[in-house]
Amino acid sequence: MKQGKISVGIVGATGYTGVELLRILLRHPQAEISVITSRKDAGTAVTQMFPSLRGFLDELVFTAPEVDALKQCDVVFFATPHGVAMSMARELTDAGVRIIDLAADFRLKDTEQFKRWYKMDHACPDLLREAVYGQPETMREAMKSARILGMAGCYPTSIELGLLPLMEYEKAHPGTFDLRTIIADSKSGISGSGKKADVSLITAEMSDNFHAYGLKGHRHQPEIVQQLRLLSGCPQLDLTFVPHLLPTIRGIHSTIYVRFKDAANPLDLQALYEKRFEKEYFVDVMPAGSHPETRSVRGSNFLRLAVHRPGGGDLIVVLAVEDNLVKGAAGQAVQAMNIVFGLDERTGLDWPALVP
Repeated sequence: MKQGKISVGIVGATGYTGVELLRILLRHPQAEISVITSRKDAGTAVTQMFPSLRGFLDELVFTAPEVDALKQCDVVFFATPHGVAMSMARELTDAGVRIIDLAADFRLKDTEQFKRWYKMDHACPDLLREAVYGQPETMREAMKSARILGMAGCYPTSIELGLLPLMEYEKAHPGTFDLRTIIADSKSGISGSGKKADVSLITAEMSDNFHAYGLKGHRHQPEIVQQLRLLSGCPQLDLTFVPHLLPTIRGIHSTIYVRFKDAANPLDLQALYEKRFEKEYFVDVMPAGSHPETRSVRGSNFLRLAVHRPGGGDLIVVLAVEDNLVKGAAGQAVQAMNIVFGLDERTGLDWPALVP
């Protein structure tokens, strides 16, 4: 680390997640952005592409993604399409660089699953085996010494954290919940689809509109199931995941349904959630009866939860909201960097949501 600063490289920071990563890191007191790459936009000033950063990153220019330059960094973030991080991972880790990948190259442990969902062979299965899933609230200890972090996806973050207390309770008390019929009904703002030209995402198509997609199968499905099985200790766990697009720019709202096997189970769900997350700064369990809104987390690294048991029956309803670009992507990645380098997890992330 140079002069006590973490030297940061960012590969592919021209999308929404990339600019959010820049916005967060430029105010991080222990981070120095040293290299930022874009094959297509090499030579372009960052502020020419993102005028919102004028006055903060005026000297920074996109360069070609050269491994030799990235080797000089302490950590490299990949805000790239799937397949890029794994093509550079070996050279960078051999040079002692930590990798934080915001794409899917190091999320799925099963290489056949990876090939099925991402239509490519994994380039480095040995590094995949050692990579750690990047979700601070569930994988914190393993993350501390990891060379490679495959950051959790945006939808998976809301669902996995929304279900975490129930999964851990199930692991300690097998048979409490019906884990074969979990339903996650999730909605995301349009920025979750990325920065690309697509007729289905233009204003005339999305404004005053709302629809589901990915019913035949969504890439986040195997990731969520993988982690929930790990957390619950139940290899038979299954999930119905239905994503939707909201006519908003940011935000994820997941409504998750789980059933008790015994409708008369007296478990105090509010107490269970409050106890589990009492030391997790970025997870806010709201008072009983609450209905968290996406605007309560906009621009922040917080995830807000509420747990309900309608009519006192066997159905549990969990509501989870997050900003898909922050807690669902760039903010969680910086939180992970803080863990890896032994910093307070709140460093560079401790600000409230934007309202309105």
